[in-house]
Amino acid sequence: MEEASNVLFSIGPLEVSGSVVTMWFMMLVVTLLSILATRNMKDVPGKLQNVAEMAVGGLRNYFTGTLGKELCEKYFPVFATFFIFIIVSNYSGLLPGAGHFRVFHVPTANLSVTVGLAVIAFFTTHIIGIREKGFKKYFIGMLTSMTIPLFFLAIIEQVVRPFSLALRLYGNLYGEEAVTENLYSIFPVVVPLVMQILSILFCLIQVLVFTMLLSIYVREAAEKEE
Repeated sequence: MEEASNVLFSIGPLEVSGSVVTMWFMMLVVTLLSILATRNMKDVPGKLQNVAEMAVGGLRNYFTGTLGKELCEKYFPVFATFFIFIIVSNYSGLLPGAGHFRVFHVPTANLSVTVGLAVIAFFTTHIIGIREKGFKKYFIGMLTSMTIPLFFLAIIEQVVRPFSLALRLYGNLYGEEAVTENLYSIFPVVVPLVMQILSILFCLIQVLVFTMLLSIYVREAAEKEE
């Protein structure tokens, strides 16, 4: 399926695709929910504030388990943003009208979006590593701890890691969307409903894999030698 077929309209030379429209919609909904949940914070929280606090607490515990308490306290907003963006993107496929060639298009089923995530993940890993260890210790330490060929292999590995995460996320989400749509054209009643139910678990697994591995990579990069 060609990406051009997903273009909905143009703003001058810029083509706006269903993925972009979906991300605008996601940002609007998440922003509004965040404002509503936090505008009147109370000691005895209401339903929306309670849900928000449970979500933030759950994410904090999750990332503490992979990053460690110190790194999680410092960089929690970054990793929480990754998690929220990816999981909301994945579940946008459940919106009415979602799918290929329609108004809403799952952003994480778009290679451009996942490559963008890979670039951000790459810089996140190394910026945190430099901040925690210092520029000299981070890069010179890598060079002095191994031979030159192994050093270049390590550099290649650092580049490949985030892009492998992005390609895995893209491939799984794109494949799930394509399979669901093809099944819908063949079995329009029962099978697509079963796939939608399974996709709820499937989309959660994908965000857990992406964020867990990214957290491990960051922890390795920031780990200080005793």
